[in-house]
Amino acid sequence: METLWSPWRYDYIKSGESRSNGCVFCEIVKTPERDEINFVLHRASHNFVVLNIFPYISGHLLVVPFAHVGELDKTAKATTDELMDLTKRCQTALRDVYQPGGFNIGMNLGKPAGAGIADHLHIHIMPRWAGDTNFMTTVSDTRVIPEDLSTTYAKLKPHF
Repeated sequence: METLWSPWRYDYIKSGESRSNGCVFCEIVKTPERDEINFVLHRASHNFVVLNIFPYISGHLLVVPFAHVGELDKTAKATTDELMDLTKRCQTALRDVYQPGGFNIGMNLGKPAGAGIADHLHIHIMPRWAGDTNFMTTVSDTRVIPEDLSTTYAKLKPHF
């Protein structure tokens, strides 16, 4: 049996013991003084940009409204306009830093659609490269992320 060590995740796991059972995104909205710890790259007027702490791939970003809303069609126009503007800005930053061959950009609205946090919508932006899936994901349901979150944060922060 192979062991895949990820000691950098321990701090996050431990911090979960002290978190409320509320919405993780709403907790981030309320604590701007913890932006670096929470990997928040940017706060705009209606949304913020944050690293996904459970990334599918290095550079996996989320754009999240400040408002706790789970339905795109019930979200204020100013928020969705800015959501898309920030998504474009994320794509540019990821292209500049990682030079990917493509991107996955999208939303999962509702639990049946795969939303991990269904009550607070967010958009995913992921850089992609030809052949970036590997046997670990395919065979053993394990992701190998070649870069820790602090390094990703440091690379992307200057772009915001």
